[in-house]
Amino acid sequence: MSVKIRLRRMGAKKAPFYRFVVADSRSPRDGKFIEELGYYNPNTEPSEIKVDAEKVKAWIANGAQPSDTVKVLLKKAGIME
Repeated sequence: MSVKIRLRRMGAKKAPFYRFVVADSRSPRDGKFIEELGYYNPNTEPSEIKVDAEKVKAWIANGAQPSDTVKVLLKKAGIME
């Protein structure tokens, strides 16, 4: 089972916000997930990113692969180098 850290889209039409989730790579974008790690709100100025850094580091240490977008957001939040 390949595990990914990725974004789950939520919110209204044309007003999205996203949650960072750990999910099986085969599950759909908004489908079943293992654990929620935080959220990202691009609608505020500046964009709001709130993530549990300890959980993210633990999942990465256990082999979870962050998606490209999640990598960029984690770097902005100061969690990844």
